[in-house]
Amino acid sequence: MKKVILAGLLCFLAFFSKAQTAQLDKEKLFDFYQSQRYAEAASYLKSLYSDDISDLKILSQMAYSYMMSANLPEAEKIYEQINQLQPNTIGTLFNLASINMRRGVRTKTVAYLKQILALDSNNFNAYKQLANYLDSPVLKLKYLERANRINPAEGDVAYDLADLYKTEKEYEKGYNVLQKAISADTGNFILQEALLPLAIQLKKYKEVISIGEKLLSNEASPNVIRDVGKAYFFLKDYEKCIFYYKIMEKLNAQNENILYFMTLSYRELKKYDLAIAYAKKTIDEAISPNTAFYHNTLGNLYENKNQLTNAMSAFKRGLTFGNEKDILYSIAVLYDTKLNQPANALNYYKQYLKSKELKEMDKAQVEYAKQRVVWLSAPHKQ
Repeated sequence: MKKVILAGLLCFLAFFSKAQTAQLDKEKLFDFYQSQRYAEAASYLKSLYSDDISDLKILSQMAYSYMMSANLPEAEKIYEQINQLQPNTIGTLFNLASINMRRGVRTKTVAYLKQILALDSNNFNAYKQLANYLDSPVLKLKYLERANRINPAEGDVAYDLADLYKTEKEYEKGYNVLQKAISADTGNFILQEALLPLAIQLKKYKEVISIGEKLLSNEASPNVIRDVGKAYFFLKDYEKCIFYYKIMEKLNAQNENILYFMTLSYRELKKYDLAIAYAKKTIDEAISPNTAFYHNTLGNLYENKNQLTNAMSAFKRGLTFGNEKDILYSIAVLYDTKLNQPANALNYYKQYLKSKELKEMDKAQVEYAKQRVVWLSAPHKQ
């Protein structure tokens, strides 16, 4: 705001030096601007000049005064007059775009910004404003990419472009965009925090920890704690993962994903009671298609502790959320290998093999299930 006011005052100094009317009280007008009484400045200028004035400097000051006083209709009217007297001036077009953006007039805003780009195809601010204003992800990406090519060091554009790349799962592109902007502003914590989830997707776990722990020395951001904890999990440092995710619990910032990572961490540490407790918390937290999967994990944990009744209960509870192939397989194996109920095992193996969700990665389980169906269906089993 101070820059805008200063720019206005400088314009006025130039205006004062060239004004040809004795009516103008320069000190009075300067005082209006210095005290940010823009509406009074606009009224004062309006009282001095007729409606058919064509002096561009006077018109510019009147338009500026109206715009700064939030009288946008009057400001637009005068800027349009200036645009007719002196067409294709980029500053005037930006002012018209800004006024229409503030008033929500989308078609005019976009038209003025595109007119600027027709005059200057490398105008960074026009690309940036278009990207911020448009809802279309395709067009937003197009304009952000162009703005970023012109000025890769500008943090706002780099952040928005990287976020869009993350949404599109273009993780490496987003990472590279942020790296360039960070190299130009090494103290920008916002850009560094935005880099972490992209680095995780690229398996740069040590980098996530290095950057994340420095960021945490400045502020205990839940997003950073989440990403650092996840990086430790993938590096198989389960104690550190739990340490950070316990902080998330204290901040009441846990979610099903965090609770599930805690479940897996306790499982890997063979702390099955805690793993079961967190599997239950995960299920309670979950409102997602993964609920059946979480019940399957809980059932497997009970099976590891040889609590077979609880395991079967968890598996069958999971089936109420969807006919999940892995649960069907788990139930079949439990009936087959530990509960000695071949008829039930055969039933669930067959259900598993009929699943439409089977993929190439399930090949080993499918082959085993087929072998067990043949064996359990043999005459000696009747």
